[in-house]
Amino acid sequence: LLLLCHAEEAAVIVSGLRSTDVFVGESATFTCELSHPGVRNVQWWLDGTPLHNNLVTEISEQDGRIHTLTLNDVACHDSGTVTFRAGSLISSAKLLVKGISLLA
Repeated sequence: LLLLCHAEEAAVIVSGLRSTDVFVGESATFTCELSHPGVRNVQWWLDGTPLHNNLVTEISEQDGRIHTLTLNDVACHDSGTVTFRAGSLISSAKLLVKGISLLA
């Protein structure tokens, strides 16, 4: 007799982060979708620095599966690697903040 148990299926990343190019002063949004809710230890990082919810950094979650990071009013020094971690799952993407050329 073989019993199949579906109870504790490991979550996987359905849709990972995508690299984004924005101009100085704009907002950059990163979204990561997980296969199901309830994953613990969710954390966002920018170049190895943990990010926290504040006026500039908006971190949100929808249905426990869709995790979104919005960086508002970005500056050139915000360029780097954005990383999303949920338990043992990791997704990363590049953020490139472009300056505005005055030589137009």
